[in-house]
Amino acid sequence: MLPTYQQVDGTVLRAGYTTGTCAAAAAKAAVLLLLSPQKITEIEIATPAGITLKLPLELVERQGQWMRVGIRKDSGDDPDITHQVLIIAQVRLLTKGDILLDGGEGVGRVTKPGLAVPVGEAAINPGPRAQIKAAVASVLPPGMGAEIIIAVPEGQKLAQRTLNPELGIVGGISILGTTGIVEPMSKDAFRRSLVLQIDVALAAGRRRLVLTPGKMGKRNALKQIAVPEDAVVVTSNFMGYMLQACAQKGVPEVLLYGHVGKLVKIAAGITETHSAIADARRETLVAHAALLGLPLPVLQDLMQHNTAEESAVYLLQRGYEQVLEKVAEAAARRAEKMAGGKLQVGCVFLNLAGKQVAKDERARLWLEE
Repeated sequence: MLPTYQQVDGTVLRAGYTTGTCAAAAAKAAVLLLLSPQKITEIEIATPAGITLKLPLELVERQGQWMRVGIRKDSGDDPDITHQVLIIAQVRLLTKGDILLDGGEGVGRVTKPGLAVPVGEAAINPGPRAQIKAAVASVLPPGMGAEIIIAVPEGQKLAQRTLNPELGIVGGISILGTTGIVEPMSKDAFRRSLVLQIDVALAAGRRRLVLTPGKMGKRNALKQIAVPEDAVVVTSNFMGYMLQACAQKGVPEVLLYGHVGKLVKIAAGITETHSAIADARRETLVAHAALLGLPLPVLQDLMQHNTAEESAVYLLQRGYEQVLEKVAEAAARRAEKMAGGKLQVGCVFLNLAGKQVAKDERARLWLEE
């Protein structure tokens, strides 16, 4: 039975099961159907979390020596793009005792080093690989083996909404799941997926990474500065976490590159930049403007602005670009503190049009190299 999780507000959220669990269950069912003429409509599968599930079979189809079984993924109350996606295992029996596993349609293939799966192999992570092979081995007669191909018909389309293209995983999604269970709204799982970008960059020999909150920053970094695509790391709202990950993995230099509205929060010491967590954009800009001696009416105007974009336009139009430069400098120094002093950090602020509106001195030197 799947567990439930109670949130702080009393809402009860339902867990789900991973693509890896679906693949393992489908492969196990396919073997049983090849071995026996008996029909089955559901399959029992053990998960690494120690929870045993019974999953319904949606597709059962024999094609000569091969049996195709499909199970539809249920992500519970997690906002997962693979929710309700059909995961198919195509299996044939072998007379030798090997269990061979590969990916088919809609399962990505690894093209860059630095990930848990070697280059050239299907993007089926080590946990699901072990789970699939163990499930199949549990029902194979002694001395027999099996060839397994995992497919996700919608995988290629879904992959465009994941980090797989940035990670060098082409042609589809990854088969994932350390525990076999999807915990609803798992922030930790999402943050761990972001860190994989750092691994890919380091494996490619990158020494200076560009950290940007989102795709706008990434697009402009690739267009405006001489940086390889695999050196640009999207952090989402978790800039502090990603700076710490860079430090732990031995990255020496980081350039913060993104919209002023996100990065000004770093200057205030805010490590997670979602608006629901913290803001302080106006207060930070006003504090630095006051320290530079700007007139009181200017400070009052800044406090009335709804967005950092509006404040940036206002300051630049009046010749107060030094305020933005001072805040960029503060953001870079705060980022170094967030990383425990183990990184050298530069910072570039962009406006919504993608134009650079401010940078600290280190960023200026780096961009002139």
